[in-house]
Amino acid sequence: MFDLETLTETVTQHGPTARVVIAAHQGSSPREVGASMLVWSSGQSGTIGGGALEHQATQHARSLLATKEKSLTHTALGPKLNQCCGGAVTLFTEVFTAETLPEPNSLIARPTNDTAMPLAVKRLLATARNQGALPAPHLMQGWMIEPLAHPTRQLWIWGAGHVGRALIHTLAPLSDLHITWIDTAPSRFPFTIPDNTTALPVETPTNATELAPRNAEHLILTYSHALDLDLCHRLLLHGFQSLGLIGSQTKWARFQSRLRALGHTPQTIAKITCPIGDPSLGKHPNAIAIGVAAQLLRPTAQAGHSLTAPSRSA
Repeated sequence: MFDLETLTETVTQHGPTARVVIAAHQGSSPREVGASMLVWSSGQSGTIGGGALEHQATQHARSLLATKEKSLTHTALGPKLNQCCGGAVTLFTEVFTAETLPEPNSLIARPTNDTAMPLAVKRLLATARNQGALPAPHLMQGWMIEPLAHPTRQLWIWGAGHVGRALIHTLAPLSDLHITWIDTAPSRFPFTIPDNTTALPVETPTNATELAPRNAEHLILTYSHALDLDLCHRLLLHGFQSLGLIGSQTKWARFQSRLRALGHTPQTIAKITCPIGDPSLGKHPNAIAIGVAAQLLRPTAQAGHSLTAPSRSA
């Protein structure tokens, strides 16, 4: 996916920026086609993997910052870089400035050299425009084709304490997420917030539940058990894709009893996952965040398209 938002932000902050993307590979490859990194004069972000491959690609990208040239390189990983991988990787490197950033079309297509747009690429663009059918990133007749990255999942995180901050740090780099982060006051949030995260300070957070899309995924981890309970109650009435609640087995047993008293059936209450995280990882905020992220990244068939993990001890 072509992350135009991050590229634009990087160009704005650092000036000319080289984008290196895996355009194709044969055999083993450290990353998939479409994996990319950004390189500027004093830093870089993202990764194409491979250690030696990435180091060489970074040096090459910096050499292009002054000339603004494009580059399509083919590298055999084993013999050339002394790596164990037996494959070969094709990298496409191009330099962007504020004047050369691509238009935000659903499909980003550009030549790797000076060739005119082939008929096959024109047909692909027409199909994307007319039918909304977006192909996976790939190299086609000398043109690099990549869908524009955009969030496909809405995650609402309730609480900006230690666990909330750890979750933001862990999950924000995933480009398919847009995160809405809710707490009671602006001072509850850190000074810097990721681009794909919207901070929503609300004096009474439960008033914000009506704003959530009904296909949103929720994680509740506020400073107050009473607020946690009220959020569970409101969201059960509102609807959601998934809902995870931080806490112990004891807390969850009490919440089930109180939710039943509020009129919710056991079948409805069972839609909530509590506790969250992986107990084998421990109770550190970062460990909880890693457990939740692991559940998110599992195949949809296994995870039930949920951000919540099965359990966490008290």
